[in-house]
Amino acid sequence: MKIIIEECKPGEEDQIIIRCKELDGHILKVISELKMGQKKLTGIKDGVITMVDPANVFYFEGVDNKVFLYCKQNVYETKLKLYEIEEEYSNTNFFRASKSVILNVTKIKSVSPAYNGRFEALLFNGEKVVISRQYVPELKKKLGL
Repeated sequence: MKIIIEECKPGEEDQIIIRCKELDGHILKVISELKMGQKKLTGIKDGVITMVDPANVFYFEGVDNKVFLYCKQNVYETKLKLYEIEEEYSNTNFFRASKSVILNVTKIKSVSPAYNGRFEALLFNGEKVVISRQYVPELKKKLGL
């Protein structure tokens, strides 16, 4: 793979051009990460709206028709639905871990088998998240296993 970087002339907009034989998973992931770097999530806590970088999110969880995003120390409510988050962050480090959880694989410290084919992920913030058995193959794919 060849990478060429050129400086823009004053007043020109930054642009990225990708030339490839085929649009494979690796290139889609790079594109998603570039797009994700520009996007911020809106989180609400105690009536205060905060802009949250998706890279700081450990996981999203749906509880009682509300969706929360969990960061290292804070929990925010978001107005997005889980299916919208799943679509928006497909081909990134996020994946569906259960019906109610979307997990960021970069925040996983360790994974261990649990009961009935499920896995349990220990996150860097000390929390444990159960990965349903139907989503274990996706986890293995994301982890390169």
